[in-house]
Amino acid sequence: MKKLFIALSIALSVGATPFAFANQAACEAKAVSKDGKPLYGAAKDASIKKCMGNAKDMGCEAKAISKDGKPLHGAAKAASIKKCEGGA
Repeated sequence: MKKLFIALSIALSVGATPFAFANQAACEAKAVSKDGKPLYGAAKDASIKKCMGNAKDMGCEAKAISKDGKPLHGAAKAASIKKCEGGA
């Protein structure tokens, strides 16, 4: 049982990591000025932070899954999103 728990913990931690890196890479690609040139320094950091904040907002909808990994629908999905966002 303990080995199963450890294996499951490792699988979940490894499985969630690529999404964070994918969001980071996507936000870095979007960090460009109005004329299409890449941003640098504080401007780039601010752009990435804003983009990651927007990605985090979408995270609650992505987390609306059942215990068996299937997406929730209807009232169950709405309740899961509300709970994730900090609602009662």
